[in-house]
Amino acid sequence: MGSSHSTPVAPVEFDHHLVSALADNAAIPVPSPARQSTIDAHIHARIQAELQRLREDEATVRDEMHAALEKENLDRERALAHDQDSAASSATLLADLDQVRAKVDRFHARRDLSQLPALREARDGLVVCYKNNTSTPLDCWQQVETFRASVSELEKQHIQSLQ
Repeated sequence: MGSSHSTPVAPVEFDHHLVSALADNAAIPVPSPARQSTIDAHIHARIQAELQRLREDEATVRDEMHAALEKENLDRERALAHDQDSAASSATLLADLDQVRAKVDRFHARRDLSQLPALREARDGLVVCYKNNTSTPLDCWQQVETFRASVSELEKQHIQSLQ
């Protein structure tokens, strides 16, 4: 009803910059999906190559640092080797190390239970008692005491052998 009597509509005008930007965007071609995947693969390959180069550079720097530290340590050792006090303390240290090695060897030689029949018998008796008295393990107190006494005796012998 009132549409024929309404005021005339003014023409719509757009800003020249907006029209220009839209025209520029329309002129840029969008790559096809196949072309886009090729571009993506190329970019991915370049990133991987750069990462590999950086890792190699890091490894080179690390190797150079190790070499420099090793050279520095060797220089220090040479300086200490020329020092007479250092030589004397090194000899003392080597003697102490030999003593510790001998004690460790003796300890390992004595760890074998086959050479300790009293301990083996006490242990086996305790195990048998526990297996026979699964519901009443407190009945094995005598075997526990025998085992403890055997272990205590071996500990005393071991400590005396280390002195």
